[in-house]
Amino acid sequence: MKTDMKNHLFSEIEYLNASKKDKLAFKCSYCTKTFYLPKFRIRRNIANKHKFCSNKCRSESINKKIKVVCLNCSKEFNKYLNQVKKFPNHFCSNSCSCTYQNTHKTTGTRISKLEKWLQIKLIELYPNLEIQFNRKDTINSELDIYIPSLNLAFELNGIFHYEPIYGKDKLIQIQNNDDRKFQACLEHNIELCIIDTSKQKYFKEKTSEKYFKIIINIINNKIFSKKAGVENFEISTSCLTDKHSKPLSYTPLCIVN
Repeated sequence: MKTDMKNHLFSEIEYLNASKKDKLAFKCSYCTKTFYLPKFRIRRNIANKHKFCSNKCRSESINKKIKVVCLNCSKEFNKYLNQVKKFPNHFCSNSCSCTYQNTHKTTGTRISKLEKWLQIKLIELYPNLEIQFNRKDTINSELDIYIPSLNLAFELNGIFHYEPIYGKDKLIQIQNNDDRKFQACLEHNIELCIIDTSKQKYFKEKTSEKYFKIIINIINNKIFSKKAGVENFEISTSCLTDKHSKPLSYTPLCIVN
């Protein structure tokens, strides 16, 4: 008997020896009452994990809600009982679910073609420089590019960081996350360069070259200033503004376009 049913009260031998009209015992998934079903009905619905003694128990199991605590924000909310059993990790919203999953995932990242291309180019250009990509362990939030030895990080912000593509609420959520990331970099003494890539609608190496040049220019200047013993280095004011941002001083943030 190949089944995932969790509430049957009979052995595999009893099931095999029973005729199709013989009744076998179950424990109701909702009220835990013992009830019996003929074998032919069990075979017909063998894929169903949960069995109920009546339609009333089935209905109440579907509609009953219990209090649970959001795994991400610790907020209490009501959740359907059947969903509690099916999804043991509880989240009060899709936003909390995504935030938690992105923070705790150990494999896989959602990175753009531009980011993948930049990774390859930077590793080729700086083989002896430790460069981390899409890591979360430094500030408990993902940094697109981070160079520990230089205390230097880069964020590649596309159109979703500036325009309400998925609605105003989603835009506010993204921008609040950007603000928290900026504050975390301040606390860790990391110089954060935010590069506005919203003009690039589709990935092309030709249009990606300018972002690559911006990044290597900043890295080279930072390496030079470190060797020269200079704490801060100058970036031309033309790269401190763009169509989405007000003029900002570089230290510790640079908005480049």
